[in-house]
Amino acid sequence: MTGRAPGARPAPGDGYPLDPLGPEQPLASRILDGLRIGVVMTLVGLVTLIGLPLQWLALRLKLKARRAIPALYHRIVLRLIGVRVIVTGAPAAGRPLLLLVNHCSWLDISVVGSLMPLVFVAKSEVAGWPLIGLLAKFQRTIFVDRARRHATGAVNQQIAARLADGDPVVLFAEGTSSDGNRVLPFRSALVGAAREAVAAAGTVMVQPVAVSYVRIQGVPMGRIHRPIAAWYGDMDLAPHLMALLRQGAVDVEVRFGTPMALADDHDRKEVTRAGEADVRTLNGLGLVGLRETP
Repeated sequence: MTGRAPGARPAPGDGYPLDPLGPEQPLASRILDGLRIGVVMTLVGLVTLIGLPLQWLALRLKLKARRAIPALYHRIVLRLIGVRVIVTGAPAAGRPLLLLVNHCSWLDISVVGSLMPLVFVAKSEVAGWPLIGLLAKFQRTIFVDRARRHATGAVNQQIAARLADGDPVVLFAEGTSSDGNRVLPFRSALVGAAREAVAAAGTVMVQPVAVSYVRIQGVPMGRIHRPIAAWYGDMDLAPHLMALLRQGAVDVEVRFGTPMALADDHDRKEVTRAGEADVRTLNGLGLVGLRETP
């Protein structure tokens, strides 16, 4: 990730405590919370130890299960850590399908990945992260080296190949994560992958998707406490994960926008702008608690 966006509120891991959600817990409650977190992490570790070999085998043998196993894994992990996903709308039925999604947390991977079999596009640094990098590779993630601009064409070819093979591809179009209270400008470079997929399919569906973290313990999260879920700037992963597990019971809304059918003569910048505008609207509806979509 890059540094925090200008004007963003300090968050856990920045050295500035958030406003407390309530009175400090008594010692006995803190001990019980610690035990609960230990059990949750143990179960997540067990599920991971079972899932990784199964996915390795599925990839090795090119089984259909290689697409389904990651989605099942994400659903189990979300259930264990107490994250509920509320979906409005539905993914487009047409293929190839490119999903333009906003990005505000490491949780986004499991939230979006739990919805259906799909492939992510991630920055190349993720491949080297302990465990997370391995999980990303087993999800068949496409890695992008942002320092090598001339490599964009090769990455686009990989994305186009996955699209043509029927895999929905998720592009976190902001290029970094936000504080969860807003949507950053979308980047258009990798949207050009749709152009290459058109050559084989004739048309490509591009669908905006908004991910919004809205409630914690059943209470609206608000701007101040949204960093409990949002992971951005220079925040460390381990403390953020522990803080999230201590709070628990997070609700996240995923809203699917109107798909755009694209021909080979589309303008990637225009498509990116339209997708960004749609995600901003959908995210705004989620944050203020409106159930209707435009």
